[in-house]
Amino acid sequence: MSVAKHHVMIKGVKDGLVFLLNDACDWQDLLKELQHKLEKTHQQILTGPIIHVHVKLGSREATEEQKEEIRSVIKQKGNLLIQSIESEPRKEVVVEPAARMSTLRGMIRSGQTLHHEGDLLYLGDVNPGGTITSTGNIYIMGSLRGMAHAGIDGDDKAIIAASHMRPTQLRIAGIISRSPDEWGIEEAFMEFAYVKDGKMEIDKLHQLHRISPDSNLKL
Repeated sequence: MSVAKHHVMIKGVKDGLVFLLNDACDWQDLLKELQHKLEKTHQQILTGPIIHVHVKLGSREATEEQKEEIRSVIKQKGNLLIQSIESEPRKEVVVEPAARMSTLRGMIRSGQTLHHEGDLLYLGDVNPGGTITSTGNIYIMGSLRGMAHAGIDGDDKAIIAASHMRPTQLRIAGIISRSPDEWGIEEAFMEFAYVKDGKMEIDKLHQLHRISPDSNLKL
C-alpha cells in the first residue's frame, strides 16, 4: 500500500526534533504516515541516543485519546522521548458587521451641522446655511438646500441623494460639486450626486442602479 508523504514533516532543532503534523488531513492517514516514517523512511535519523521530540498538531484540536495514539506510535522507537504534544490556538477572524443605515429625523437650520458615522437616511430638510456630513452615503428624504458632504473620510464611492436637490454645495470625499445651475437638470426631484472619473456628476435617483448595482442601501 502506498502512503502519502505529505502529512508528517520532521525537522531537526537545537534540542531534538519537531514533528509537524498536518491539521487538515484524515486522522487515520496521519497515523499511518507517522508509523511509516518511523519504521521505514526516517530510520537513520531516528536511531541512536535519546532524542527529545516535540509534536506540533497545527490548529487541530486533538482529544486525549488521539494524543495517546500519537504517543503509542512514537514510543515504538525506544530512543524517542516525547516532550510535548501541542496544538496552536486557532486564529479568530474578526468579521466586522456590515454597517447598517441609521435613520434620523428633524430639520437642519442655518448654522447647524449634523455629522454621522456610516450611511445616513435623513427624514427632513437641510435649510440654507445648514450642513450635513457623513463618512458613508447620505440619503435625504426632504429638501437639501444647504451643504452636504458624504464620504468625509475619503470614500469617493459614496453618494448624496435627496428628494429635492438644491444645495449650496456638495462634497464627496475631497471633490466639490459645480454650481447647481450647471447640472443641466431642469427638475430638482429625487436626484443624487456621485463621483465619476474624478468629477462630481448629478443624475436622477432612478439611475442609481446603473452606478452602483447593490446601491449600498442596507435598511
